[in-house]
Amino acid sequence: MASVRPNLNKALRALIRDIAAKMPEFAHVKASRILVVAGEARRASRGTVKPLCFRGGRCVDRKGRRKPVIRLKGRRMLYCITLRPLFFRSSTPRGRIQTVMHELFHMSRRFDGTLHAGRRHSVLGKDFGARLKPLVSRYLKQCPPELLVAFAHSGEARVLQWLERPGPAYVPGTPRVRRVYTEEQLYLGVTRMVTRRPSASARLAKARRKERVEKERVH
Repeated sequence: MASVRPNLNKALRALIRDIAAKMPEFAHVKASRILVVAGEARRASRGTVKPLCFRGGRCVDRKGRRKPVIRLKGRRMLYCITLRPLFFRSSTPRGRIQTVMHELFHMSRRFDGTLHAGRRHSVLGKDFGARLKPLVSRYLKQCPPELLVAFAHSGEARVLQWLERPGPAYVPGTPRVRRVYTEEQLYLGVTRMVTRRPSASARLAKARRKERVEKERVH
């Protein structure tokens, strides 16, 4: 009997909803307006986020260019997160959750299809990680066990992928340019997840943290 291939997109939606519900810093995020797909490798990147609107949430920029519309179940998507091969093949459950929070952290607090101008790597540099790390740590302490289990999967899983990937902004009237992308341009493909086991030092540190918490409760 073939093993069950879990639908990773369901776990990703549940994760994003849970982060938005429990973390005030991400309360503006709406999982229903974010498309998550698996994509090709890009150097050492584990994930990237693409804004689907121009500055100010506009559909058209000052030059008259438009961005292709991505509409799923009749609802326009505002962001597209692309998970890269290293997310699936060389990561831990906590590392995968951190990758998702990393991409959410880039989104504008207006959640209007644009990125936060002050949260670019080019602006924050090394401070980006310093600002994100405590948020990830705080969330992981309250992350439901079933979500950690979902991102600890090893083996084949199903995840959305592009049959036809949206192109860049276009000038209206340009021939042979698809203006709207829907479920017809996506498919639920199969990818293999290889989950790294925590190192001995990481397991020891976790055990010590647990012991310290238990002692604090007693006292």
